[in-house]
Amino acid sequence: AGSGKSHYPPLPAGTRVAALGLNAQELAANGAATEVAVGDLNKDPTLPYTDGEFDVVTNAASIAYLTRPRELFAEVHRVLKPGGLALVSFSDRVFAEKATALWLSKIDEDVALCSVVRAFFAFGPAGGWRNVSSVDLSPHPTEGDPLWMVTAVKA
Repeated sequence: AGSGKSHYPPLPAGTRVAALGLNAQELAANGAATEVAVGDLNKDPTLPYTDGEFDVVTNAASIAYLTRPRELFAEVHRVLKPGGLALVSFSDRVFAEKATALWLSKIDEDVALCSVVRAFFAFGPAGGWRNVSSVDLSPHPTEGDPLWMVTAVKA
């Protein structure tokens, strides 16, 4: 989870949700989080968790701002249990002053952006990922903000 409001469905009582983000106030407002950590993944993509600690890791709407995505994806791989699920959701709607050049390069077609994120998984650590797939979750083809998700299972 991250800063701000999480959009998770209702979770069973006692479910651990660790949120990591830049802004302590936004993290505190994340009602789903059971624990929070403040950190800048562009300065240090090391996740503050132990190996094999999580069943699921999500990255929502921040992939466009990451300057070291391959290092972060290696970290996600490290903190996931074998068979754990990584989910990366994103749009082509970004804050241009904060997004990386890659995201601003006018490849805002869903297939191209999904291919970029799938490549971060493909060039991951040895043993890597399996079942890498993508899906269009946009509410309507011509209305509203587009939303895509790329998922992968830790091999």
